[in-house]
Amino acid sequence: MNSPRIPSATTGTESGSASRFTATPFVRKKERREAAAKWIFFSMAAAMVLPLLWLVSYIVVRAMPSLSLDFLLDPPLRGMTEGGIWPALVGTIYLIVVALAISTPIGVLAAIYLNEYARENWFHRVISMAVINLAGVPSIVHALFGLGAFVYAAQFGYSVISAALTLAIMTMPVVITSTREALASVPRSFREACWNVGATRWQTIKAVVLPNSVGGILTGIILEVSRTAGETAPIMFTGAVFYKAVERGDFFPYQLNDQCMALSMHLFALSTQVPGVKPSLPFATAVILLGVVLAVNATSITLRVWLRNRKKW
Repeated sequence: MNSPRIPSATTGTESGSASRFTATPFVRKKERREAAAKWIFFSMAAAMVLPLLWLVSYIVVRAMPSLSLDFLLDPPLRGMTEGGIWPALVGTIYLIVVALAISTPIGVLAAIYLNEYARENWFHRVISMAVINLAGVPSIVHALFGLGAFVYAAQFGYSVISAALTLAIMTMPVVITSTREALASVPRSFREACWNVGATRWQTIKAVVLPNSVGGILTGIILEVSRTAGETAPIMFTGAVFYKAVERGDFFPYQLNDQCMALSMHLFALSTQVPGVKPSLPFATAVILLGVVLAVNATSITLRVWLRNRKKW
């Protein structure tokens, strides 16, 4: 005689687990919302990236007939309707290097004072507000300030140093802000550990705080390079010139008190001031300008990543 079949404990557990973890209508609704949100955010990211890729691709394709090594090393020829961009390329590098040499140490030291030494009072708030407001001043206003302060008042004349000083003042708020954020990201426990063993405030900053915040400081420098290389109005008013004769491959054609050509100014001139210019020349100049910015940024980013990988926290 067969005994009645008793459900096994395992079968009951499995069926109970299946029913327990079956998605309810509420859970399925949340999952649909999550998927919709993910695709919306992806669409937003694509809406920013795809136009940029299309724009760069369009410029590169239009520039291909003129891109060559001779285009880099030759000076402009036949009234700038042919030839290359060597004087403008070297002038841009001069402006970037001199502006960095001026703004980086001043900006970093100012940020160290504001973050490590200054007390929280009305004077500190005024300086912080001034830095924020200075970052929002239009470039044409900086150009007029550079014209009055450096070209006329300081009597530097229209020169590399006047243009570089104007660019340095224009980009210094970025360096100060990024450096303050980098310094603030270093844990306070690091400072307290140094103070407890008798280190002074400056010894702590020099040996602990700055080495652990170099990555953030380089971020500000990267942003500064991008803006410095692309500005036209500040250098047009203070030191850039329409054309300057430079020999092919001459790496030191300018003195600090000389006027110089620059890629942004040269691109503006080719696009608006030079009749009969070869159609691909402005696009090729734009590609080289983008390449200079990307090369400097890539170097800074590589250094930043290497320094961040050395962190122990």
